[in-house]
Amino acid sequence: MSRHVLEADEAYRIGPGEPPESYLNIQRIVAVAKKAGAEGVHPGYGFLAENPEFAVACEEAGLSFIGPSSKVLRKVANKLESKAVVSRAGVPAIPGPRKEIVSSEEADQEARQIGYPILVKAVHGGGGRGMRIVKGPKALKSMMERARAEAKTSFGRDELYLEKYLEKPRHIEVQMLAGRRGRVVHLGERECSLQRRYQKILEETPSPALNDKERKRLVSLALRVAEATRYENAGTIEFVRSRDGRFYYMETNKRIQVEHLITEMVTGVDIVEEQLRIASGERLSLSQNEVEFSGAAINCRVNAEDPAKGFAPTPGIVTRFVAPGGPGVRVDTALYDGCPVPEYYDSLIAKVAAFGRNRQEAIERVRIAIGETMIEGVKTTIPLHETLLEKPEFVKGDYHTQLLDTFLLSEELHPTLTREEAAAIYLGLKRSSESAGPRLTVSTVPRNLWRTGPQQAPEKRPALYVEGF
Repeated sequence: MSRHVLEADEAYRIGPGEPPESYLNIQRIVAVAKKAGAEGVHPGYGFLAENPEFAVACEEAGLSFIGPSSKVLRKVANKLESKAVVSRAGVPAIPGPRKEIVSSEEADQEARQIGYPILVKAVHGGGGRGMRIVKGPKALKSMMERARAEAKTSFGRDELYLEKYLEKPRHIEVQMLAGRRGRVVHLGERECSLQRRYQKILEETPSPALNDKERKRLVSLALRVAEATRYENAGTIEFVRSRDGRFYYMETNKRIQVEHLITEMVTGVDIVEEQLRIASGERLSLSQNEVEFSGAAINCRVNAEDPAKGFAPTPGIVTRFVAPGGPGVRVDTALYDGCPVPEYYDSLIAKVAAFGRNRQEAIERVRIAIGETMIEGVKTTIPLHETLLEKPEFVKGDYHTQLLDTFLLSEELHPTLTREEAAAIYLGLKRSSESAGPRLTVSTVPRNLWRTGPQQAPEKRPALYVEGF
């Protein structure tokens, strides 16, 4: 059972695990909300969070949709329409036709005009779902079919469009808060260029790629997008930065973002609280000159996936979970000992983030935090983060959206052994070893390496490692 269900005062079943029967079922969600006497619905950051029809259903049922109104959602939910709106406002968008692509033949004609490689993308939704890179006409039809199927499963709609594929860009987004009376403030930018197949893996703020002049340019473009679309509530304006330093509007995420926690860490602004206030009809509680930026923060997305097996999902039972601690560390998760990881949903199971007075301190703290994080029972991407945080490209801040996929083709990841695996190896070698056979050492090492004061020794959390010699 999920942790939020266990801790809730009231919990209602909305359907079986399959998304179309539960988290994509608008009528059932609204009916349960009314039955529970709820005043509003917070859609989170997946499934129906950006769906105008869901917002309409909530509004018609007398429920506050905690996000943009259905009118605003309709304006920006369709990525093609939103690109047309922002283009008229003078914001450059990634080159590509401003229309839905129906057939692979039509797609090939458009692709040849803008030039391969191209991206096939879902018109509705986000988060990298329904997106495929196509390097030439031979792969176009199959990639469109895959993107269409994924979009249908994720968002309930399968419309596609094309845009130019940019080589080695940076993916940088700006967090916005917009009140219902027109006030708009920004909470700075987030660097989201470390991605695997268009799925973000690690985010940081501020972006190490931008100087003050570029940052001001980016923010001004984001504010122009928010004003042109008459945006309201929390939202994220996403851009790509080309190798020659040009910014291109990509899309508007009309919800809370997975990585919002690092923005909260450097600004002190509770974005979800602001969402609730705006949805309640209150004025935006802060002005731009009241937003203060301090330090740097880095977020690691921990997924239930096995990096050693092509990042295959690893549903199952979490047999042991130990969260990291220390100054500036924040963990957003619903895990607990015995927690199930179902096969139906996104594989994200925890976010491990760290704040520092500067980027170097944030890197040092998040390295320790991710090393302290213990999740047993299912394989996770923790070994990937441990490797990434040591990569020279990351340490220098010199990376792009295609770096990680290239890196993974040549890098062998060595996952940390669980206690059960270490014990099995130990017993197996012990049974098979003779006097001249292999020798094995099983040791414990401190897991928690941070100190809160000069006189305090590190807390020890033993973790097994195995040496054979």
